[in-house]
Amino acid sequence: MTSFQSTLGEEEGIAEELAASQREISIAEFFEKNKHMLGFDSGARGLVTAVKEAVDNALDATEEAGILPDIYVEIEEGRDYYTLVVEDNGPGITKEQIPKIFGKLLYGSRFHAREQSRGQQGIGISAAVLYSQLTSGKPVRIESRTQDSGVSNYYELIIDTDTNEPEISVEEELSAGESDLRGTHGTRIEMDMEANMRARGQLHDYVKHTAVVNPHARIELQEPKGEIKAERAEGAGLPEETEEIRPHPHGVELGTLIKMLGETDSHSISGFLQSEFTRVGKKTADGIVDAFRDRHYGREVRWRPPGIDSETDLEAAVVDAVSNKGADDTAAFAERVADAVEDAEWVAYSELEDLVADAAAEAEEASGKTFGDTVRGHVVDAVWDALTEDRAADVFLAVDEATTTQKDDATVRGLAERIADKFGADTPRDRVTRDRLGEFVYRAAEMTEEVQDATVGETARENVVEALWTDMATVPDDPPKTKDVAGDRDTASELLDAMASVDVMAPPTSCLSPIQADLVEAGLRKEFDAEFYSAATRDAEVHGGDPFIVEAGIAYGGELEDQGGVDLLRFANRVPLVYQRGACATTNVVKDIGWRNYNLDQPGGSGLPQGPAVIMVHVASTNVPFTSESKDAVASVEEIEDEIELAVREAARDLKSFLNKRQSMRKRQQKQSVIMDILPTMAEKVSDMTGNDDLAVDDSLARIMNNVLVEREIEDGEVTLRVENHGSTSADVDVTDIVTAEPADASDGNVVEMDGEWFVKWSPSVAGDETAELTYSVDDDAEFDLSVQGVEDARLTVNQ
Repeated sequence: MTSFQSTLGEEEGIAEELAASQREISIAEFFEKNKHMLGFDSGARGLVTAVKEAVDNALDATEEAGILPDIYVEIEEGRDYYTLVVEDNGPGITKEQIPKIFGKLLYGSRFHAREQSRGQQGIGISAAVLYSQLTSGKPVRIESRTQDSGVSNYYELIIDTDTNEPEISVEEELSAGESDLRGTHGTRIEMDMEANMRARGQLHDYVKHTAVVNPHARIELQEPKGEIKAERAEGAGLPEETEEIRPHPHGVELGTLIKMLGETDSHSISGFLQSEFTRVGKKTADGIVDAFRDRHYGREVRWRPPGIDSETDLEAAVVDAVSNKGADDTAAFAERVADAVEDAEWVAYSELEDLVADAAAEAEEASGKTFGDTVRGHVVDAVWDALTEDRAADVFLAVDEATTTQKDDATVRGLAERIADKFGADTPRDRVTRDRLGEFVYRAAEMTEEVQDATVGETARENVVEALWTDMATVPDDPPKTKDVAGDRDTASELLDAMASVDVMAPPTSCLSPIQADLVEAGLRKEFDAEFYSAATRDAEVHGGDPFIVEAGIAYGGELEDQGGVDLLRFANRVPLVYQRGACATTNVVKDIGWRNYNLDQPGGSGLPQGPAVIMVHVASTNVPFTSESKDAVASVEEIEDEIELAVREAARDLKSFLNKRQSMRKRQQKQSVIMDILPTMAEKVSDMTGNDDLAVDDSLARIMNNVLVEREIEDGEVTLRVENHGSTSADVDVTDIVTAEPADASDGNVVEMDGEWFVKWSPSVAGDETAELTYSVDDDAEFDLSVQGVEDARLTVNQ
């Protein structure tokens, strides 16, 4: 079969024919045919993704308005389609914005904002609208009422995929009586779509996990086979409000830097750095500019003045270079130059120019004679010739210091001479970049090895380069202007390298809203009935100029499922990542951790650990790098992966301590059980043999096991609560004696009456081998119940 390509060129105007068939497509039209890229690849997943996008929008809207989120989600199964309803109590949307927000892809307010938010691209909710109309053919229904408004705005619309514009079929105002909104303000969207509930588990997980990382939100889900209500955690308030920041100089990519240089209003590099980047003040900008000079212009080698043994006389050289200034004035000028150079000890070409200029100015003031630019130039050249007459001797000092004592003097001297020979006519002002200096040293080392049969290894070569470079002078030349840097890729790359080389304070975290460790733990406690909880929040780091923070939490034991692998919860900007777990950097990092070191089972030494545990990881960033537009998995970025590992390990160390302590307590309890099997029999025999009263077995057990003993003694209505600490460390004990009659004369502690019972509460801190007592009086017929908290059961003996 003849291919289309094989016929090209056989007919006149084929290029014109091809050109005529080309046309621009809209983003809506693209996603119409590629909806899987947005997470709408099946009915089951499409429903979950639609819920996710609508709830994310609702959370962002309420938080930005300073309103605690109250979100209602309803899924109703119809004869042909499912109907999804999502309603929030947010500030509402203005009439003009409603069609654009829901009926136009890539319409949003956060894409260019460098601050944390759940959505940024303006695709999510409009993609759900597109999926709804593609699968049901029906418009979506949107109702929104702003705060303090007496009416709500109601729309029915679809997206015109040819133009990526909303196509409105119904637009009207509704009174409070006509409105379907449950509150006085907020937004409600209804979408019909082809869907199914095969992903019910993922849907429930999404709601439950959203509640974990948004403990301040109340979320209710009503679906055909049940409901989920996630209440607000007690005391949980709104996340801290974020602020937009400028990019950080570390991690900015070359293309981005070139674009920023082309768009800035600053003419100087220093001004550009200070105005366009965060954490860059004048001092930091000066450091970056100096590093940029090093890369763009290079540095200048400093040389020593001629020594005492040298035949060169600096003053004489200056005198020879000056003419028509009078012998005395010239001699005075020459002396000033020579003294300044010798005082400097090591001088680069630019530094020599400054020294000569200063000496000329002083000579002019003293003599009234003018030592102009021409004279100064001649003097600089003359002195420079004197300084560079024996470069090898100066290079030798640096090479000798940088190499080991194993290098013999001949090798060091030969290497120094060959390096010194590289400077001269081909290096004006003896100015070179570090890369070129490295080439000089490399070639000299290779020649030294060849000629002298001596080894100059990579470490020695790098040490020599570093020694020479450190002693060289940064040049005073003004750096290129921003427009010139923007127009030259190599120069822009030099600036980028300079920015990366200078220490810059970590970016401010005001642009981020991490959950914080205490609320991570609170969210886990709210949704998972476990025995142990731990959480960690890392400090901010930078990737691609964007700051990010990683948080991790672990819940263990209790009612958690004991069979199979742990439950891994992944989050980005407070949004659960439900799908593509295997493609996510979070999953890969957790799998690579050696969990046996933290007392969790891990068959084969890799993969997710086994046991009754939940591990959660949250990445908060101004720009989370996802693997695709569906935002289901975090991309593998080294900086983020490192922080994920550190956060998880920090929480895991607490888990390890808990499990070690629990194991220790179990062994202690087993030991106590063995002793208690033997001790009563022994006590009875001792009493029989000695004729004494029976021994207090509990007291003996406490002393043997170094336990904390808490006991009550009653005599003639006087009650004594005694805490004996037989251990070596201090014990903070909470003791509550519940009494059926009103106590009197309590020597310490607090007495609280509740429902006809009195609670005598006492919280002593008892040092090792010490005893504390509380006394009070009560009627003889009173009944008692002693409760002790603050000490592990295995270290506690209660005798009442």
